[in-house]
Amino acid sequence: MKKKSFLKVFLKTVISLILVVVIVALSYVAYLFIDYDRIEDNQKLEVIDNTSALVPVNKELKTVSYNIGFCAYTQDFSFFMDGGESSWAKSEDSVNTVIQDINSLVISEDADFTLMQEVDEDSTRSYHVDQKQFLIDNATDKDAVSATNFDSSFLFYPFLEPHGKSVSGILTLSKYDINSAVRRSLMVEDSIMKFFDLDRCYCVSRLKTENSKELVLYNTHLSAYTSDGTIATKQLEFLLQDMKAEYDKGNYVVCGGDFNKDLLQNSGEIFGVSGEEYTWAQAFPLDMLEGTSLSLIAPFDENNPVATCRNTDEPYKEQGQFNVTLDGFIVSDNVKVSKADVINTKFMYSDHNPVFMTFSLEG
Repeated sequence: MKKKSFLKVFLKTVISLILVVVIVALSYVAYLFIDYDRIEDNQKLEVIDNTSALVPVNKELKTVSYNIGFCAYTQDFSFFMDGGESSWAKSEDSVNTVIQDINSLVISEDADFTLMQEVDEDSTRSYHVDQKQFLIDNATDKDAVSATNFDSSFLFYPFLEPHGKSVSGILTLSKYDINSAVRRSLMVEDSIMKFFDLDRCYCVSRLKTENSKELVLYNTHLSAYTSDGTIATKQLEFLLQDMKAEYDKGNYVVCGGDFNKDLLQNSGEIFGVSGEEYTWAQAFPLDMLEGTSLSLIAPFDENNPVATCRNTDEPYKEQGQFNVTLDGFIVSDNVKVSKADVINTKFMYSDHNPVFMTFSLEG
């Protein structure tokens, strides 16, 4: 009798625990769907106004684009969504050190326009360090605009180190007066991947030029974590249509950011490790530029080829790791580009290297 009684209690306990786990899991799934919300399109953005200078024409200008990887990707960092280990930065001290180093690099480049992506404001993964505010506070001579492109519910995965809640975005700094700015929402997948790819967008900043036109400056970060890469292509098509419309109005158009497409078409061959298995490393569809009066500017030096992004399934290695050029620029035909290249940090501060372009607006 005692054995039967013990077995009965044991089975009841196991069943109760299973029920609790099922209820918790269903409650969490319900929370994700109830809490899921996207930011409205055409949202007007606040401009932090520190300058009134007009953008010069027929003068060399410089723009830098840098995906700072929420200040987590030191050389020893690997990311769980790429097959690596970590979902958080190494420590709060590490995040603070990296953001300071990135800020020093940005200042040293002395660009007219700086476009940054994956800039955290209040995220579990970066110990709630406000990277956006730090960068703005250290750019008191520049106009600044930020747009949120990642505002997630609490992601309880990986279970031992939950990625948590993330509020992150893109940040634009300018030596010249940003007259106005808007946030344009991009489409994302409808599958479960939408919980890892929330609120993709691009920021459109409008700047007056000395010849009474406008420089329309785009900062973008297209999707990476998709099932087959088609969403990023649709996002790109939407972006290019917008840019072409601005050029057709007679404006100058410059876009920079992380396109999550292989801008060199064959990065695997150039840098020595194939990337065929990665959906986010598909070749940039150059045919989409036909008839748009827009050109892709891929930062590259044939004599010293450097990639803009490393795969983070493992820590950084100088040899034997998939590298690809995802970061670059798109410009309209009235923008004359003199140079575009990669700033080789050897991925000290991010899984991306910053890139730069020098150009002039044709009068």
